[in-house]
Amino acid sequence: MTRLYNDPAAFADEALEGFAAAHHRWVRPVPGGVVRATAKTEGQVAVVIGGGSGHYPAFSGLVGQGLAHGAAVGNVFASPSAQQIRTVARAAHAGGGVLLLYGNYAGDVLHFGQAAERLNAEGIATRTFAVTDDLSSATPDEAHKRRGIAGDLPVFKAVAAAAEQGLPLDEVARVAAHANARTRSFGIAFSGCTLPGADHPLFTVPKDRMAVGLGIHGEPGIGEAAVPTADEAAELLVSTLLKELPEGVAGPHGQRAAVILNGLGSVKYEELFVVYRRVAQLLADAGVHTVDPEVGELVTSFDMAGISLTLTWLDDTLEALWTAPADAPAYRKGNVPQAAAAEEEAAYETGSEPEPYVANDESRKAAATALDALGRIKKTIDTHADELGRIDAVTGDGDHGIGMQRGSAAAYEAALRAQELGAGAQSLLMAAGDAWADRAGGTSGALWGIILSAVADALGDTERPTPATVAHGVRQASDAVRRTGGAEVGDKTMVDVLVPFADTLSQQVEEAAELIAAWARAADVAEQAARDTARLVPRMGRARPHAEKSLGTPDAGAHSLALIVRAVHGALTTCQ
Repeated sequence: MTRLYNDPAAFADEALEGFAAAHHRWVRPVPGGVVRATAKTEGQVAVVIGGGSGHYPAFSGLVGQGLAHGAAVGNVFASPSAQQIRTVARAAHAGGGVLLLYGNYAGDVLHFGQAAERLNAEGIATRTFAVTDDLSSATPDEAHKRRGIAGDLPVFKAVAAAAEQGLPLDEVARVAAHANARTRSFGIAFSGCTLPGADHPLFTVPKDRMAVGLGIHGEPGIGEAAVPTADEAAELLVSTLLKELPEGVAGPHGQRAAVILNGLGSVKYEELFVVYRRVAQLLADAGVHTVDPEVGELVTSFDMAGISLTLTWLDDTLEALWTAPADAPAYRKGNVPQAAAAEEEAAYETGSEPEPYVANDESRKAAATALDALGRIKKTIDTHADELGRIDAVTGDGDHGIGMQRGSAAAYEAALRAQELGAGAQSLLMAAGDAWADRAGGTSGALWGIILSAVADALGDTERPTPATVAHGVRQASDAVRRTGGAEVGDKTMVDVLVPFADTLSQQVEEAAELIAAWARAADVAEQAARDTARLVPRMGRARPHAEKSLGTPDAGAHSLALIVRAVHGALTTCQ
C-alpha cells in the first residue's frame, strides 16, 4: 500500500513537484505538468502526453529528447483538466503544432478534446489521439472502445521519434494511428492497488487466484484463474496476444515485434525476468523476431501486483521509430546528443484576478444563494467522500470521492473570490465551474464544469432569476452533459439522475410550483433514480467490462449528484 503521503488530496501535486525537483536536467515544471528543459527546435511538432497520476513513469517520466515534449498530469487516476493540458501544450509548442496523446478513457477524451478545441481557436494547430491497445476491454469489432494501457509507450515513442525527424503534424498524427493499430496488450494481476489515504485496495483477488484482463486504474479483471507458474503466466500472455494479429500481419512467423513486459507496481524485476525468459522462448518458437525488448516498470498502477505484455508488430517505419534514441528521466535508448538548456522560461497563465464584475443587486443576491449552495455541496462531498470512493471502486478506479472533493472545494473557493469582486449569479457560477473542471479533472470534473456553466448561462448577471430560468438552466445542463459525454438514461451514469431531475423540475415549475417545492420534489426523484442505478449494468466507461459486478451497487456519479441536489435544496430553503 501507499504509506508515505501528507494530505491524500495533495498527493499528485506533491509527487509532481518532487519529480521535477529531482529531474531538472530533463524537465521543468509548468502549471499542470512538465515540459522539456532543453531548448525548443523551432517548427517541430510538440508531442504532449498525459493522464492521471499513479502510473509512473507514465506520464512525466517520459518527457525528454526523443520522447514527449511535455506531459499534463492529473490527480490520482484522473485525467488532467483541459486547462492543465492547454497550459502544458502552449509551453511545449515550437511552431509546428501540437499532437495530444493519451489513453482511451472518458475523462481524458473529454479534457484533451476540449483543450484541442481551445488551442485550435487560439491559432495553435492541434490534433488528438487516444491509444487503444488493451484487447481485454472490448472485442475486435469494437476496438475503438478499448482502453490504453502499457501500449501507450510504443505509440508515444513512435510519434515522438517521427516529430524529431521533422515530419509535419498530419504525418505525425498518421504515425500515431499506424503504431496504435499494430499494438496489442494483455495483463494479469494477483492483488489490487491501494490509493493514498485508503485503508484497503480497490479490488481483492482470492488466495491462489489471479485477475485476468485488468486495466491500470485499479479496475478488477474480466475474469479469474488459478495462480500460474511464471512459465504458465508467460504462455497465457503470449497465446492471448497471438490470437489477435493486426490487419496486415498474416501470421507471426517472420514478423518483427517490439516487446514490453511491464510490471504494474510490486512485481519485482527478478520475477519479470523469469517470466520474460519464457516469453522470449515462446515468441522465438512462433517465429517472431523481438526488437529492443523492454522489461520493467513502464506503466504502473501504484502497488498493484501484476504484469502485462505488449506487442507492437513492426514494419520498417515503426522499427526505425522504435529503435531511435531517446533520453528521458525514466526511459533512455541509444545516444542522444545533449541539447542546450532552454534560455528562459516562458510566462504562463497564473489565473490572475479578474476586474470587478458588472451585476445588479438582484443577481448578486442570487449569487449569495449560489455561494451558500456551493458551500453546502462541499460539506456534503467531504462527508461522503469515502463512501463515494468505495462505490466507485466496485467496478472502477475508486477516485470519485477524491475528485469530487477537489472539485467542490475549488469551486467554492473560486465562487468566494468572485463574490468578493461583486459577481452576479452567472459570473460566480462560471468561475466555480471553471475551477471545478480544472481542479478535479477526470470525467466528473469535466461534466460538473459543464453543469455549472449551463446553469450560469441561464441565470445571467443582470436580472433576478425566476423558477423558470433555473429550470431552464438545469435542462440545458442535462442536454449538455448528454451531448458531451454521450451517455443516455440506462447507461448507469449520472445521466440516470440528471435527466429525471431536470424533467421533474421543469414539470413542477410549469405547473406553477414555487422553486423550493419544485426542487424538493425533483430531489426526491433524483434520490430514487440514484438508488435505481443499482439494478443497472454499465454500458459506458471503465466499468463497462465489469458490468455484472456492478449489479446491486449504485453508480457513484449518480449517487453524488443526488446528494448534491439535496444539499442545494437546503440553500434554497435558507435564502427565503
